[in-house]
Amino acid sequence: MYRASSTMARTQKNKATSNHLGLLKARLAKMRRELITPKGGSGGGTGEGFDVAKTGDARIGFVGFPSVGKSTLLSNLAGVYSEVAAYEFTTLTTVPGVIRYKGAKIQLLDLPGIIEGAKDGKGRGRQVIAVARTCNLILIVLDVLKPLGHKKLIEHELEGFGIRLNKQPPNIGFKKKDKGGINFTVTCPQSELDGDAVKSILAEYKIHNADITLRSDSTADDLIDVVEGNRVYIPCIYVLNKIDQISIEELDIIYKVPHCVPISAHSRWNFDDLLEKMWDYLHLVRIYTKPKGQLPDYTSPVVLPTEHTAVEDFCLKIHKSLLKELKYALVWGASVKHNPQKVGKDHVMEDEDVIQLVKK
Repeated sequence: MYRASSTMARTQKNKATSNHLGLLKARLAKMRRELITPKGGSGGGTGEGFDVAKTGDARIGFVGFPSVGKSTLLSNLAGVYSEVAAYEFTTLTTVPGVIRYKGAKIQLLDLPGIIEGAKDGKGRGRQVIAVARTCNLILIVLDVLKPLGHKKLIEHELEGFGIRLNKQPPNIGFKKKDKGGINFTVTCPQSELDGDAVKSILAEYKIHNADITLRSDSTADDLIDVVEGNRVYIPCIYVLNKIDQISIEELDIIYKVPHCVPISAHSRWNFDDLLEKMWDYLHLVRIYTKPKGQLPDYTSPVVLPTEHTAVEDFCLKIHKSLLKELKYALVWGASVKHNPQKVGKDHVMEDEDVIQLVKK
């Protein structure tokens, strides 16, 4: 594995070598995957469990080097914004708390030991990453005095695990076939990939029959991500801690950095900004319920992810037997023209709609 990466560093960049580089990248990606997913066959026995019961509507993972103030931030967030007994008892040392924000229950996880070399199978990194991949949002906590080095290292580790931060899945169509060779089409000019490069990368995966469609200017890495198919795309916020140690001018510059929130965990500065940004990145939708003949219950909304907000998803979130009994639903709010409006199970709701279910 080391050899592949050092060969990559030595190779000159031009059209002829870019195929060779693509091949090496594919080889590296394959080796990484074998490291992260342990070989099967032993059945069980993967060391002690590092599994977290998923509670609440969303899960946020905190990543950062030791002593950047992760724990302070977590205990202050969970302490300020959570009810007493917020420690939902789970069998893991990393669940520090659940916060309630805008009616949603959000689980905050401290992910220890992701740092350096975890992606090469060192330490307990493997189990930690399995948990990190299930988060809806990752907060990278950085020390404002030395942010860039840490940021690069952490991003590199997470990328090595197939976690892509603040990215969209590449716009590449990929479909395996039984016969017919590699069918390669492009819908826009490509700066890096051509037919030969694509074929050599696919050959590394022993794929000789497939349809590949490049719908945007893609790199070899994008193609490898699609072929591997085990990548997760997670939004990420960089939290710059310890801003009580810098000047106002420096703070102004930091505010212009994308995906960044400066805070002071110790003095509890700017937590409201952080929570607001967390809410934006989580893309959650709140639906209020209304029992017949009563006022809507605005205190405990049903929280759904933005991509699944149909009436059907709402019913499934409460209980799967509801769908069978559903006759129609009455909805008030932004997603309907009339208040209330009679809708079926396919109607898509928007944030802060009110719904009343009518059973058969």
